[in-house]
Amino acid sequence: MMDPSILIELKSFKMPFGKYKGMPICKLPENYLVWFKSKGFPEGKLGMLLNTMYEIRLNGLEDLLVRITPPRS
Repeated sequence: MMDPSILIELKSFKMPFGKYKGMPICKLPENYLVWFKSKGFPEGKLGMLLNTMYEIRLNGLEDLLVRITPPRS
């Protein structure tokens, strides 16, 4: 069973580096996630979130994120 807090993090956690720095993980382009899949996801939390977003896109489950509202900073 997936931890629902991961869905919140997919919308609130921002890419910390690269071309898409500052973009929420859930908004990253599919080709960027596919590239990470082929090269290897980073270690730790970032890698877990990128892999989770990849799997959500791969399986057409983006609707899981529609009603999720990240906490305000």
